[in-house]
Amino acid sequence: MESEDNKTLVRRFYAEIDAGNIDAMDDLVAEDYLDHNPPFPGLPAGREGLKQAFRIFWTATPGTHEIHDQVAEGDKVVTRLTATGRHEGDLPGPLPPTGAELRETAVAIHRVHNGKIVEHWSDRDDLGLMQQLGVIQMPEG
Repeated sequence: MESEDNKTLVRRFYAEIDAGNIDAMDDLVAEDYLDHNPPFPGLPAGREGLKQAFRIFWTATPGTHEIHDQVAEGDKVVTRLTATGRHEGDLPGPLPPTGAELRETAVAIHRVHNGKIVEHWSDRDDLGLMQQLGVIQMPEG
């Protein structure tokens, strides 16, 4: 049953992000949360850094997460997902808004302890995202 509870927690985590309810992270994520793949340099560690990152994304690229698959074993949940949105605000870089429709696939691993997310690893298609934002151009070929 613990694995199913952990999967439910991770699904709620993404649902709250999609709803813009960043303060729900206080209930879902441990204060000393460790992100092994933070999206932006220079943010504080822990839950507060996660909340700041999600505020940046929510303002700059409002959108949703679609969960395709989840596998849980022990204290870890693996989620294959796609994040979609539109680039409507500034992203660190700086990257001014382009209006581009964005779609990024990812595999995320969350470790859960005592009913809260305590650790995160991810493999995102950041190259594809940078191409959609116009930051990287592929050579003609």
